[in-house]
Amino acid sequence: MPELASIVTATLTEYYQEVGDKVHKLVAPISTEQLWARPYPYGNSIGHLLLHITGNLNYYIGAQIAATGYVRDRDREFNETEKIPKEQVLANFDRAIAMVVATIRSQSPQDWCSPYWAKLEPAANDRFTVLMRMAAHAYHHAGQMIYLAKELTKGASGQTRRV
Repeated sequence: MPELASIVTATLTEYYQEVGDKVHKLVAPISTEQLWARPYPYGNSIGHLLLHITGNLNYYIGAQIAATGYVRDRDREFNETEKIPKEQVLANFDRAIAMVVATIRSQSPQDWCSPYWAKLEPAANDRFTVLMRMAAHAYHHAGQMIYLAKELTKGASGQTRRV
């Protein structure tokens, strides 16, 4: 079992770090103003998706596993009206990723099977499941950011810059 636990730790750690790297690459060419723009009449801005991923990780992993004391305001993640500077949003996101990575690394082989429960996440009955589901959730929203970033970085000719 220790071998499997090591593989789980390494794989999840790498995956969360890849999500963080992907987000930084997507956001690099975007200004703070663009971060909060909604290029489509439906959906969210990149800024709101970043607030959501950050809140999600801080609640489901930080508060529930790492006992950080984080209190989530999920509605604000999607309705924030202040155009928080891009650097601050990314710093908060980076801290959430770092906290998740540290939490993953602190799990013993037995911890992966420890019971888990959180509001709005009834299918995650153990720590492994919630960490896996939150990784998929973060990557899902990073995927949405791809389309938003492409739309926001279109040049005057209508051609999309590679992001």
